[in-house]
Amino acid sequence: MRSLATLLLALLIAAPAFAQSTTQTLSGVLTGTTTLSASEVYLIDGEVYVDNGATLNIPAGTVLKGKQNPTTGNGQASVLVVQRGGTINARGTAASPIIFTAEADNVTDAFDTNETQRGLWGGVIVLGNASNNRGVRQVEGIPATDRSKFGCGDAGFDCDDDDASGEMSYVSIRHAGFTLTPNAEINGLTLGAVGRGTTLEYIEVFANSDDSFEFFGGTVNAKYLIGAFGGDDDIDWDQGYTGKLQFVF
Repeated sequence: MRSLATLLLALLIAAPAFAQSTTQTLSGVLTGTTTLSASEVYLIDGEVYVDNGATLNIPAGTVLKGKQNPTTGNGQASVLVVQRGGTINARGTAASPIIFTAEADNVTDAFDTNETQRGLWGGVIVLGNASNNRGVRQVEGIPATDRSKFGCGDAGFDCDDDDASGEMSYVSIRHAGFTLTPNAEINGLTLGAVGRGTTLEYIEVFANSDDSFEFFGGTVNAKYLIGAFGGDDDIDWDQGYTGKLQFVF
């Protein structure tokens, strides 16, 4: 088994040689099944939502970059949001991780950005309908709409602690974080009432302006997590999170 330090180094330097400039743009609401390609580099422009019932497939080696000054959505932050009932399948490998990073980051150059460059885009948010101790809530950091709700008990979202939002494995999230208002920030990876049917493993968050990982309730288990050079907590949880964490660096 690789050490966590070795994994951190591998994720920060591993990337496909072509991944320098964006070639496709993601914006608005993704419906049905969307399958990305590792031969493209994707620009996340504004709030991009994986709709209830929709699936986003991201293959190993794919690079996605958040636009620093978005031209769509609310115009405040570029962020990927997996809604309740949506699915993300982001399955990287140790040799070919999936990288979410800033628009300005050349991932083939390990030294063009550094640990002080935080908040260059929003981050990744996954929402589910597992239990928490506050009921249905609005996730912080993005505008409050039906698309930003998490938790259970309202119409169409019965409580399900085994709720599955998909899988994220061998994923690197870099230079993210955004403050909508004081105490309403986007974390590197935000998890709102995500259920234990979801797989989260081998994920790093590097140089995020707020928390690296934050769990708002939910039951999801996660292992092999790295939080590095964050502006606030590396791991934060509240609203009755009852999952298990193992191998956290």
